[in-house]
Amino acid sequence: MKARLKNDAGVTKEVKIGFSWTTFFFGFFPALFRGDLKWAAIMFITSVVVGFLTFGFGAWIPGIIFSFIYNKIYIKELLEKGYRPADEETRTELQHKGIISANEQNVSA
Repeated sequence: MKARLKNDAGVTKEVKIGFSWTTFFFGFFPALFRGDLKWAAIMFITSVVVGFLTFGFGAWIPGIIFSFIYNKIYIKELLEKGYRPADEETRTELQHKGIISANEQNVSA
């Protein structure tokens, strides 16, 4: 399922909820293309450090871990930047996944 998030200026973003296949296959590049430079750098540095410590054999491990958590991180950061669920279905799904609480603000107008 995709979450539709909208800010006060009317900009709408669609973000997949759950496992990130793009992060799984392409590592830090999806974050980089989304303009999420902080998390792209964190993913890249983590892969380099783990790869260095394991002589290159473990560089793929952070990619698998980030595949499970990156979309949730990205949605939370969008919410912190002022984006809100664009519809009731998105709000309900985000509550169900534990990304927002039940007393979170209502859907954007």
